[in-house]
Amino acid sequence: MAPAEAANRQLGARTLAQGVRGRDVRVMQDFLTRTGIPTTVDGRFGPATRTKVRAWEGRARVSNAGANAASIRIDGRMPPAEAALLRLEVEQTEAGQSPAPAPALLVTPTEKATLAADGSAVAPASAPEAVKQIIAAGNEIHDKPYRYGGGHANRIDSGYDCSGSMSYAFQGAGMLKAALNSSGFAQWGEAGPGQWVTVYANAGHSYMVVAGLRFDTSGRSNAGSRWQTNQRPTNGYAVRHPAGL
Repeated sequence: MAPAEAANRQLGARTLAQGVRGRDVRVMQDFLTRTGIPTTVDGRFGPATRTKVRAWEGRARVSNAGANAASIRIDGRMPPAEAALLRLEVEQTEAGQSPAPAPALLVTPTEKATLAADGSAVAPASAPEAVKQIIAAGNEIHDKPYRYGGGHANRIDSGYDCSGSMSYAFQGAGMLKAALNSSGFAQWGEAGPGQWVTVYANAGHSYMVVAGLRFDTSGRSNAGSRWQTNQRPTNGYAVRHPAGL
């Protein structure tokens, strides 16, 4: 298919995933915004758009019953079947019918995040949206290999170091414009532990605890995930948190 033809595809003609672009991506982004999930409408399916798609999928999985729910996978991709449900939601919303519930990600009804079988984190239902977005972004790279300097020159990278991993998660939630190193995180945000997110940093290493789960390149689990239930000594670390969290 010629580039011009591909760029003009209708929403639902193909599965949309991170890395693609075109008119159908722009329409999807507009539809997400119109259903209450603000999304940048630029026709490019990047990490931020993937996070928004996951948010819609989590909500749609709950609000749809039967076969429709079974067809929704919370994976940040938009296959034709999900595109049809998204289009229907827009039509129903604009026709004055009851809107879907507030945006959500895959959640569990506990105060703390939990680990899924694949090592990704499941956000607690009571967490603020910003915390859910941090977790969703962290899930995108939770099993990526460690690479010194990874995630600093380029957000999309083959591997990530400790501060590069944290930067990716915070950028995914719109809380950072550029990656910070560990020394930068030692001065970032506000002093002391947070209610939902606490950053631990010094000149040599940094990690964070989000909704009770540790996100750290050190001490990774057998599944290779940065998300861990065990904690570590905090002596020698500056303790910070994002404002409001």
